Amino acid sequence: MSETPLPGPACTTMIEVRVGVDTLDRELVALLARRFSYMDAAARIKPGRDAVRDEDRKAQVIENARAEAVALGVPEAVVGDLWETLVEASIAYELAAFDRR
Repeated sequence: MSETPLPGPACTTMIEVRVGVDTLDRELVALLARRFSYMDAAARIKPGRDAVRDEDRKAQVIENARAEAVALGVPEAVVGDLWETLVEASIAYELAAFDRR
């Protein structure tokens, strides 16, 4: 049985912080799994392998994430870097999924 995490501002011990971080990390991985399921769908739907990489869409996705970071008051550059990595990993995953079909 896992503990229910406290919101960050309510934490007073490192144990509480770690429970929150570990819980959030599990949730993030689950969200990534959902995101990659969309890459599977894209690989199934796109007409050809050359349609997988779309630099305009990549820029849009990263800019959307950066704007959300600004709106939420988290470091925009960090989010931009994370999304650059995420989008490139998603493209690689989608290419592999396309090749498997």
